[in-house]
Amino acid sequence: MEGKVEAIAKELNDNGLHFETKLEQEGESVTQEIKVGCDDKISEEEQNKICLMRALVEKQDPSSKEVDDFEIRRFLRARDLDVDKASAMFLKCLKRKKSIAPNGFISASEIPNEIAHNKMFMQGRDKQGRPIAVILGARHFHNKLGGPDELKRFVVLALDKLCSRTSPGREKFVVIADFQGFGYSNSDARAYIGALSILQDCYPERLEKLIVVHVPYLFWTMWKIVYPFIDNKTKKKITFVENRRLMATLRQDIDESQLPEIYGGKMPLVPIHEA
Repeated sequence: MEGKVEAIAKELNDNGLHFETKLEQEGESVTQEIKVGCDDKISEEEQNKICLMRALVEKQDPSSKEVDDFEIRRFLRARDLDVDKASAMFLKCLKRKKSIAPNGFISASEIPNEIAHNKMFMQGRDKQGRPIAVILGARHFHNKLGGPDELKRFVVLALDKLCSRTSPGREKFVVIADFQGFGYSNSDARAYIGALSILQDCYPERLEKLIVVHVPYLFWTMWKIVYPFIDNKTKKKITFVENRRLMATLRQDIDESQLPEIYGGKMPLVPIHEA
């Protein structure tokens, strides 16, 4: 099994992902350091770009006037401060979110089948103050009743809940994706691709880190289908953690008082729609 883990780790690292495993280099343990920009103020260059982008998008969609500068900046950063590309991405996002949530928000009554899975939770913050979400992959099943539209609504509700716990200059969140007990019935690649699409296209620069834990060998079959749909910026934020390194990795970023109970901490899991 060690050989398979090391092979997978090499493949992931070669593709710009990080696999948290204990490596020995000249007798010292090597782990990835996390650099966080808290209280991230808008620079003069960014402010100039924001003004240009506002002029473009407000002509095409007046509702964009309600969006603050930090949200505009996130789209700019997602497109390397290219105003034209960021504007196109932003306008496409507004149109998409209006189709998913025409009232401007999603209520729990609109996603009963997804809620019944009891698969996503939010509680606590990491050491940098970022809210933490936990996803239990073994509790996700193909939604035959609500279909893909209900899943989209669930994803928007979940991401909006996480974003509501952030503040200007501290705009990112952390997600722990736990695949303990993951099986064939949970291998819904289309759903994962759909959720990633909403995250990447409508919530750029929100994800700080996705920590993937308790990964069974079966997971990699689905991963090969999903992987091509992940953009390069998101790939760099994904960390796969070996079981033997799980507690050490989580405690590096999250204090015990904020760590979920299922990982030896003190925070109970709170369903995302109730958080």
